[in-house]
Amino acid sequence: MSKKYNINYLPIAQKDLIDIIEYIQEDNPNAALKFLDQIEETISKLEYFPYMGTMPKDNLLQYKGYRILIIQSYLVFYVIKENFLEVEIRRIIHGKRKYVFLL
Repeated sequence: MSKKYNINYLPIAQKDLIDIIEYIQEDNPNAALKFLDQIEETISKLEYFPYMGTMPKDNLLQYKGYRILIIQSYLVFYVIKENFLEVEIRRIIHGKRKYVFLL
């Protein structure tokens, strides 16, 4: 059996997720719940497959060890902490936002 990584959300990433769900919920509560399920299901796969996200094109983010999961129109930025068997979720933002300044 392969190693299992712990998933840890930074407080700002938790806030990102809450803000996204609340925004979607204003128009369509069912869609918000479905999207939350999709995000949680996709991120949970990182427990066994932490390298499944893509490398960002930005050189600084690559240097800092960031990886990106794409879930619908949103980008989940995370870092793998191999020594601690941890995946740290750092931000969850809409793909059309300029994200380099947010990280």
